Amino acid sequence: MIRYIALLRGINVSGQRKIKMTDLRALMADKLGFENVVTYIQSGNIVFETAEKRIDTIEDKINQGILTVFGFDVPVLVKTGAQLRSVLESSPFQNAEDLEANRIYYVLLKQLPKASAINEMEEMTYPNEEFRITEQCVYLNCFKGAGKAKLNNNLLERKLGVQATTRNNRTMRKLLELASA
Repeated sequence: MIRYIALLRGINVSGQRKIKMTDLRALMADKLGFENVVTYIQSGNIVFETAEKRIDTIEDKINQGILTVFGFDVPVLVKTGAQLRSVLESSPFQNAEDLEANRIYYVLLKQLPKASAINEMEEMTYPNEEFRITEQCVYLNCFKGAGKAKLNNNLLERKLGVQATTRNNRTMRKLLELASA
């Protein structure tokens, strides 16, 4: 069995696309057959085990399960614990004060953006925000917090032409801890 982390995009935000975590765990375990399912907070973070090795197959299975049971399409991104650890360890933003103040965010990319989109994005600047684009993540340092940031998940998806989902440092570290347990 392999332990994975599924990150759902845009559930339980502003009362939209609501899924209770008990219902999500039941879907994952009872209907989709995943094992040792654990959810973390209400924003769609799931740690689970399966023998399936193809991440795209797992993502499709979860997406279709949510569509069938809850009636809406939710982008799903699945990572291994090693992939999550690599994202965290590769962050160019390691300042303890920024990490503690919850200014560091990870925009996890479902696929690699086109080089032209990356180059165009890297030419842009945003006041009070700093970012670095890698193959699997856009690292954000939001000096005034994510709520006031211009550079957000929707903008990055649009500019880079890929699906993405964003998590803060605390959530990423907790998910890694759960995946390592």
